[in-house]
Amino acid sequence: MPTLTLEATLPAEAAATLFRQPALATRRAGRTRSVAADFAWLDTPQHALAEQGMALEAPANPRAARRLVRSLPEAGAPWCPATPAETLPPEALPEPAELPLAAFAGRRVTVPLVDAVEATLLHGTIRALSRDLPIARLTLTGPAEAVLETMQALAADLPLLPPRSSLAEEARAFALDDKLRPRRLGAPRLDPDLGVEAALRLLLGHLAEVLVWFAPVAEAGTDPTGVHQMRVALRRLRSALKAFRAAADGPALRRFDAQAKALAGSLGPARDWDVFLAGLAAELAEALPDEPRIAALLATGRRHRDAAYAALRLQLSGPAFRRLAWDAVALDVRTPWRAEASEEAAARRDAPLPNLADHLLARRWRRLTAVGRDIAPLPDAEFHALRLDGKRMRYLAELFAPLYGRKKSRRFLDRLAEVQEQFGLANDATVARALVGPEADGPGAWAAGVAEGWVRARSRRARSRSAKAWAELLAAEPFWNQG
Repeated sequence: MPTLTLEATLPAEAAATLFRQPALATRRAGRTRSVAADFAWLDTPQHALAEQGMALEAPANPRAARRLVRSLPEAGAPWCPATPAETLPPEALPEPAELPLAAFAGRRVTVPLVDAVEATLLHGTIRALSRDLPIARLTLTGPAEAVLETMQALAADLPLLPPRSSLAEEARAFALDDKLRPRRLGAPRLDPDLGVEAALRLLLGHLAEVLVWFAPVAEAGTDPTGVHQMRVALRRLRSALKAFRAAADGPALRRFDAQAKALAGSLGPARDWDVFLAGLAAELAEALPDEPRIAALLATGRRHRDAAYAALRLQLSGPAFRRLAWDAVALDVRTPWRAEASEEAAARRDAPLPNLADHLLARRWRRLTAVGRDIAPLPDAEFHALRLDGKRMRYLAELFAPLYGRKKSRRFLDRLAEVQEQFGLANDATVARALVGPEADGPGAWAAGVAEGWVRARSRRARSRSAKAWAELLAAEPFWNQG
């Protein structure tokens, strides 16, 4: 059975009692070993290593060997969240590095667990320029299946998540008073030479990293980008899971898709109130700055937003989100679709990735355009369904566009994005109308009525622009049909 190492982060204040927690204490299978852990991170004066996603770790003991690590994964390479920093060969060092960036001082505590799993807790402080940053990392090493089961079981009770960054990257950002650099952001970039299974694993790892990256931003509730980017990542993830079902399916993937759907549902209310307050509410406040009834409507909206974020915070800090993150890791390691797939699905996994992309894009395009050229008279319900189909088309097109080259896909994607922008504005108006609707029967009836009229006018304008954008999209040649 292959050996697997997974790394998790936890609050620094939890380190002192970690091994006394029942979830870990009941799994102990031997004596604890604790040793000092003191080392520094070195770089060149121009920070050449950091620029290339590397770091040189130098132990305090001068007789111990230095270690060159990859602090950021290579762009475009498959990546499994919770993977520890890769040790690079000494000859990979681009130039001598002797400038101390930061140092670590703490303890490395190792405890053997059942099923031949070894748990190692690294806890202490990163020090730079007379400042300290407490950290704690738990690493599990052992047979792959046992490590996965142990981490998933521990995360059900303990605040363990895949780290947002390597320890070396955390030290770099702290020492330079800079922001952490994310491992993965935005849409995954597929390569035509990838196999279908390799592409699916890249998608799982990439989008799980995006979710873990933006979760603290969403929890804080001060920047709407966090919730928005998590929702986009979930849509991309669910779109990819559906796209690859012909080649990779089964109960494990279906359960994971259900988890992603549930998380998306938790993010929805917070996003709706963010859009309302930044859109319709801001417009009303600007148009009627001295109207107390509009101010009261906005105050009500902010209270609803705060309540939505409070509920979301409970979800993201609880076991459900941790379970989703570690299940993404488990899917990448276990590849359960191999055991659960039919011979036909196995054959599709071995087929070239562009073949699958051609088929899926053409099918989705036929479904989207079946409504015809004239969308102006569509009832609201049918327009909403078309908007959702357009969104699915966009995520699928963005997913596979790198297989065809930017020059071929750019025009089509730009027009598809414009359609979605106009469809989205019309839908934002519908959502806003639903949000202010409950106020129409109470003290806020007048303000709700003004908002209702305002949003209807904006919706009509967006519907008109949508028809024009739709016609331009239909005139664009789909990039997968170009020779």
